[in-house]
Amino acid sequence: MKKFKKLPVFKSEDEERDFWSTHSSTDYFDWSKAERVVFPNLKLTTESISLRLPVTLLSQLKRLANAKDVPYQSLMKIFLSDRVKQETLGK
Repeated sequence: MKKFKKLPVFKSEDEERDFWSTHSSTDYFDWSKAERVVFPNLKLTTESISLRLPVTLLSQLKRLANAKDVPYQSLMKIFLSDRVKQETLGK
Protein backbone atom coordinates (compact mmCIF):
# COMPACT_ATOMS: atom_id res chain seq x y z
CA MET A 1 0.00 0.00 0.00
CA LYS A 2 1.33 3.40 -0.99
CA LYS A 3 2.33 5.72 1.83
CA PHE A 4 1.20 9.27 1.24
CA LYS A 5 3.17 12.38 2.15
CA LYS A 6 1.87 14.72 4.83
CA LEU A 7 0.27 17.83 3.43
CA PRO A 8 2.12 21.00 4.50
CA VAL A 9 0.36 23.92 6.19
CA PHE A 10 0.25 26.92 3.90
CA LYS A 11 0.53 30.53 5.05
CA SER A 12 -1.37 31.91 2.07
CA GLU A 13 -3.22 30.92 -1.07
CA ASP A 14 -0.25 32.10 -3.12
CA GLU A 15 2.03 29.74 -1.22
CA GLU A 16 -0.40 26.87 -1.77
CA ARG A 17 -0.74 27.71 -5.47
CA ASP A 18 3.05 27.70 -5.86
CA PHE A 19 3.26 24.37 -4.05
CA TRP A 20 0.68 22.63 -6.25
CA SER A 21 2.27 23.99 -9.42
CA THR A 22 5.39 21.89 -8.63
CA HIS A 23 3.91 18.86 -6.80
CA SER A 24 1.54 16.05 -7.74
CA SER A 25 -1.60 15.58 -5.66
CA THR A 26 -1.25 11.81 -6.13
CA ASP A 27 1.67 11.92 -3.68
CA TYR A 28 -0.66 13.35 -1.00
CA PHE A 29 -4.13 11.90 -1.66
CA ASP A 30 -5.57 8.49 -2.53
CA TRP A 31 -7.79 9.49 -5.45
CA SER A 32 -9.17 5.95 -5.75
CA LYS A 33 -11.19 6.69 -2.60
CA ALA A 34 -12.48 10.05 -3.84
CA GLU A 35 -16.24 10.54 -3.94
CA ARG A 36 -18.18 12.65 -6.41
CA VAL A 37 -19.64 15.78 -4.80
CA VAL A 38 -22.59 17.81 -6.05
CA PHE A 39 -23.03 21.50 -5.29
CA PRO A 40 -26.72 22.12 -6.06
CA ASN A 41 -26.77 25.75 -4.93
CA LEU A 42 -23.99 27.04 -7.16
CA LYS A 43 -25.09 29.72 -9.57
CA LEU A 44 -24.35 28.82 -13.17
CA THR A 45 -22.02 31.04 -15.12
CA THR A 46 -23.85 32.98 -17.79
CA GLU A 47 -22.73 34.77 -20.90
CA SER A 48 -24.46 37.61 -22.69
CA ILE A 49 -25.28 37.11 -26.34
CA SER A 50 -26.83 39.26 -29.02
CA LEU A 51 -29.77 37.68 -30.81
CA ARG A 52 -31.72 39.17 -33.68
CA LEU A 53 -35.39 38.15 -33.74
CA PRO A 54 -38.24 39.16 -36.00
CA VAL A 55 -40.27 41.91 -34.34
CA THR A 56 -43.43 39.78 -34.46
CA LEU A 57 -41.73 36.84 -32.70
CA LEU A 58 -40.37 39.13 -29.98
CA SER A 59 -43.83 40.67 -29.51
CA GLN A 60 -45.36 37.21 -29.13
CA LEU A 61 -42.70 36.23 -26.59
CA LYS A 62 -43.33 39.39 -24.60
CA ARG A 63 -47.09 38.75 -24.60
CA LEU A 64 -46.59 35.16 -23.42
CA ALA A 65 -44.15 36.28 -20.74
CA ASN A 66 -46.55 38.96 -19.54
CA ALA A 67 -49.36 36.39 -19.29
CA LYS A 68 -47.09 34.13 -17.24
CA ASP A 69 -45.83 37.08 -15.18
CA VAL A 70 -42.15 36.42 -15.96
CA PRO A 71 -39.55 38.55 -17.76
CA TYR A 72 -39.47 37.70 -21.46
CA GLN A 73 -35.75 36.87 -21.40
CA SER A 74 -36.37 34.37 -18.59
CA LEU A 75 -39.16 32.81 -20.61
CA MET A 76 -36.82 32.53 -23.60
CA LYS A 77 -34.26 30.71 -21.41
CA ILE A 78 -36.97 28.31 -20.22
CA PHE A 79 -38.11 27.62 -23.79
CA LEU A 80 -34.55 27.09 -25.00
CA SER A 81 -33.69 24.83 -22.08
CA ASP A 82 -36.81 22.71 -22.63
CA ARG A 83 -36.08 22.32 -26.34
CA VAL A 84 -32.43 21.42 -25.77
CA LYS A 85 -33.54 18.74 -23.28
CA GLN A 86 -36.03 17.37 -25.84
CA GLU A 87 -33.38 17.25 -28.56
CA THR A 88 -30.80 15.72 -26.23
CA LEU A 89 -33.18 13.01 -25.02
CA GLY A 90 -34.37 12.33 -28.55
CA LYS A 91 -38.04 13.06 -27.88
